[in-house]
Amino acid sequence: KMPHPRNEGMPLDISWVERGRVNMPAINRRAATHQTRRSIKKSWQAAWLLRAVSVMDLTTLSGDDTKTNVKRLCFKAKTPVRQDLIAAMGVKDCNITTGAVCVYPSRVPDAVAFLKGTGIPVASVATGFPAGQTPLAQRLAEIKWAVEQGADEIDIVLNRTLVLEQDWQGLYDEVKQMRAACGHAHMKSILATGELGNFYNIHRASLVCMMAGSDFIKTSTGKEPVNATLPVALVMIRAIREYYEKTGFKVGFKPAGGLRAAKDALSWLALMKEELGDEWTKPDLFRIGASAMLGDIERQLYHNVHGRYAANHQFSMA
Repeated sequence: KMPHPRNEGMPLDISWVERGRVNMPAINRRAATHQTRRSIKKSWQAAWLLRAVSVMDLTTLSGDDTKTNVKRLCFKAKTPVRQDLIAAMGVKDCNITTGAVCVYPSRVPDAVAFLKGTGIPVASVATGFPAGQTPLAQRLAEIKWAVEQGADEIDIVLNRTLVLEQDWQGLYDEVKQMRAACGHAHMKSILATGELGNFYNIHRASLVCMMAGSDFIKTSTGKEPVNATLPVALVMIRAIREYYEKTGFKVGFKPAGGLRAAKDALSWLALMKEELGDEWTKPDLFRIGASAMLGDIERQLYHNVHGRYAANHQFSMA
């Protein structure tokens, strides 16, 4: 249960969507200077890295996924950091886990079984991931099936054609039907920003998805040539702030794709804190789709405890 009211959406406001403006030079300047202006060290860095672990969606979306792959991933989600490091940092009672485990619909029953009793949500991609080019009825059926199998969260993908053709009513109608199909499950709308052409489309698509009832908006599938970037994130984050100020509904944000270093996690958390506030640095309003990042975070935590880096083979695989 989220500690804030769920986004109920609103009727599509075309005038609001179309009058939006994006100051590209300002966005690019803010993004370029963000990572150069601050550095978090020592115990503060360790604390923020543990927060990063707690907002991570540990993901496997491969054609060779098996029950064993999912079991290994779920075990890592339950114990994402070596327990000797957790004990040394004095946070054993914090019960640190990842934010969720994300899989294909066919693997949802496996993840639900392996995570039973942990409180870790099971997320499933759906709607013809990653292209979203299957018929709407089939996409809606996929959502319903995943929810019936126990998925707590559904990551939908937009039909990018509707965005590129500026068919905002068509996009709103599709996303609204997907939200209805999700039922109690929370819905993350993947914009696939690398395929939307420009910042204006990203801003408008963000607003339309929120108006249609999205609980989160997400940058990418991780399969596009360009995935999560800071300029794109700023456009989406400021759309979230705009929507919150107008409606009072808080919508989450998830960057995904191409994020691998622990320092990236710190940068994204700092961005969320500065642009939206502390609430948007917690799992109910912020997630990171970057399974590869977990290994580097664990190495940095090892360094914090022991004063030296460990070899990769000293950590379990994510």
